[in-house]
Amino acid sequence: QMPGNDRLPERSPSGNDAAQNDEATSDTANGGQNSVDATEPVELTVESRAHGWRLDHYLNRIFGNHSRAQLKKAIDAGQVTLNGLNAKPSRRLRVNDRLHVQLQSADSERRFQPEDIPLDILYEDDAIVVVNKSAGMVVHPGRGTYSGTLAAALQFHFDQLSDIGGRHRPGIVHRLDRDTTGVILIAKNNQIHQKVSSQFEQRTVKKEYRAIVRGIPELNADFIRTHVCVHNRVREKMMVCSPGGRSREAVTFFETEERFKGYALLAFHPHTGRTHQLRVHAQHIGTPIIADKQYIGEHSFTTGHLTGSPGSGDVLIARQALHAFRLTISHPVSGKAITFEAPLPPDFETTLKALRTESPFP
Repeated sequence: QMPGNDRLPERSPSGNDAAQNDEATSDTANGGQNSVDATEPVELTVESRAHGWRLDHYLNRIFGNHSRAQLKKAIDAGQVTLNGLNAKPSRRLRVNDRLHVQLQSADSERRFQPEDIPLDILYEDDAIVVVNKSAGMVVHPGRGTYSGTLAAALQFHFDQLSDIGGRHRPGIVHRLDRDTTGVILIAKNNQIHQKVSSQFEQRTVKKEYRAIVRGIPELNADFIRTHVCVHNRVREKMMVCSPGGRSREAVTFFETEERFKGYALLAFHPHTGRTHQLRVHAQHIGTPIIADKQYIGEHSFTTGHLTGSPGSGDVLIARQALHAFRLTISHPVSGKAITFEAPLPPDFETTLKALRTESPFP
């Protein structure tokens, strides 16, 4: 994560971006020693001194080893998101805007091709497609993953998709983690993309996830209200933290759907959409999601967990037990509320069956 006090030039009194001039900051003047290579994900928070700057000019000050033309192309390709959404290079920044940057190499451009990967289509009309994403599928290329993505499958199966996010993100309005299954919505053209994206930005979309967790919450239902930020030691993780700085408010409502001996099935209703929000919140209330390798170091959940011998026995689920179960939006054409639901996947159902049989609630 980038430091919050990057030495950036002030906005000029004329109202033009100081970054339009070619004077170097102290970071880039020394041969780019402190420039950042964003082939790994980088999170940025816009400070007051950069209020009103163009997005592309701001990034040029941070990523001194990339030209403005390269950065403009990266923004157009969806490699930069502003507050979780795609933006134009000319977009003026505001204080506390959040940027997620992951620049693709030229090699990734060559590798990214449409692929004939089967998709589980839950719904389709002239405006949108709704897919039930499988476990292990990355939504779009990045961090060394160029094949087997949802984006590649979409490019193969559909002739027309929105291109606001660039060729790496055809039609993709929102994301799910690699091993999270369930409902993901795709836009077929740019007008529809903008209408649906606006609903996500305004938080009018209703989302429901299901998760199998270790432990049983003290309350049947409750709100979890915290701030989250990038983990202070592992940049690929998030953590609960104090307000201020680069932290973002994260709000989740949960309900306990079913109890077992030492485990529970929860319904999560996120009111915000922070990275790894549900996984972090589940851990925060003392009921981490089972088989979450990244957050609890558990590679799989086996029958041995139910008999007191973790790691032994048959594997029930080998990825975090988190499923995007239901999504409700206002249809971008009719304006009517429409709900999409993805059935629980086989590994999820197998795990629940084992819990009901071997670990019923006392």
